[in-house]
Amino acid sequence: MTGALFGVGVGPGDPELITLKALRCIETADIITYPKLEDTPSFARAIVEEFVTDSQEEFPITIPMLVDPEPAQKAYAAAAKAIAKKLEQGKVVTALCEGDPFFYGSFQFLFSRLAISHRVEIVPGVSSLMSCAASTSMPLSARNDILTILPAPLNNEKLCARLEDTDAAAIIKIGRHFNRVHELIQTLGLEKHARYIERSTLPTERILPLDSVDGNKVPYFSMILIHKRGEAWQ
Repeated sequence: MTGALFGVGVGPGDPELITLKALRCIETADIITYPKLEDTPSFARAIVEEFVTDSQEEFPITIPMLVDPEPAQKAYAAAAKAIAKKLEQGKVVTALCEGDPFFYGSFQFLFSRLAISHRVEIVPGVSSLMSCAASTSMPLSARNDILTILPAPLNNEKLCARLEDTDAAAIIKIGRHFNRVHELIQTLGLEKHARYIERSTLPTERILPLDSVDGNKVPYFSMILIHKRGEAWQ
């Protein structure tokens, strides 16, 4: 008897943005697994709170809060071994992933270890990129525009080069990098076409011009959207 593993994108935070297929995978799972940082509740688990039942087994994967990626990879390796045993017992396991599993998603670290020998299916989710664009009423691109997704931890040289060579950009993973990124955007003359958004789709969502953001209080779940024409349809 062979089980199945479903990597399910649960979206950016609003439970109503979970797809019908994702909901089915959550409700029919024998086991629900999800990543969580040490001493921190799982955001992915919180999104699906109303859909998980007491009869389902839960398997949180605790990820160390370290810059060095090796401890996190060891945690995923250990989790993959534990999940493999459940799959061999014929269990259906649903792994929750914020946003989309394959768009900077944590599920890929389980997929790479389990897909070669077990049945694994991916259920796409609404990414924060799409929800931020919707919340800000700021289309990402049009016609033949080039859209570039930039992680804020990149150094200034790389960020500058990419911003100069694109029509539109989404800068993600901002957090403590906000002040540096803000200064760079100002230097490139792009601030008037930039919008900041944090905690998209949640009750605590905020949309601000960059000069109104307190750079010392920027959460990880934040993004800056830029389109050089101001509006993509122009």
